[in-house]
Amino acid sequence: MEPMLAALADLPGSGTPAIGESLSARPSPRLVEKLVDEVSERRAHKRRRGFYLVAAAAALIIGGPLTVMAATGGSDNGTNEAAPPAAQQLFNTLSDKVTATDSSTGVNGTVAMAEKDWGTQAVLQLKNVKGPLKCSLIAVGKNGERETVSSWSVSKWGYGLPDATKEEAKNPLYIGGGAAFKPNEIDHFEVMTFPGKRLVNIDA
Repeated sequence: MEPMLAALADLPGSGTPAIGESLSARPSPRLVEKLVDEVSERRAHKRRRGFYLVAAAAALIIGGPLTVMAATGGSDNGTNEAAPPAAQQLFNTLSDKVTATDSSTGVNGTVAMAEKDWGTQAVLQLKNVKGPLKCSLIAVGKNGERETVSSWSVSKWGYGLPDATKEEAKNPLYIGGGAAFKPNEIDHFEVMTFPGKRLVNIDA
């Protein structure tokens, strides 16, 4: 093998190093330094990307509850902000209203309605209800079908209680929603607790 390598190295006009020398050559210090810098930069980039991903996840975790609270019009200081102002404003602008008070529960409910291309837009005003409860407003059609218009939680201090010691509990609850029924297809509305107790029945 060595005589062959030597012969190749002695070929005339050959400006390249012998094969043996190429195989045994070491990279220059400058090349080594460049490779080390490149590897270090890639590792730093990966660390920065990982940090950004962690920061984004933390922002979602922290910001999520705040987003929900703003959408529901709630408050984290224990105050009773019954619903976004838009629900009450809409209730006041709708002229088609039906109301009823249940003689056994004392709960008063008024539903304001408006016909839409997709069905019926409705806003419930609820008074004299004590919590804690989870409730639904259900539209019952003349054909017997039932559709949930909206659902919500009643705080422990309640809504629409004139003699309440907590000022916020004196305010009615306003809840908006919708049903696929047209207004003339609805027989009545029911305010029901999740376990199935009827709080008030409102004829349409």
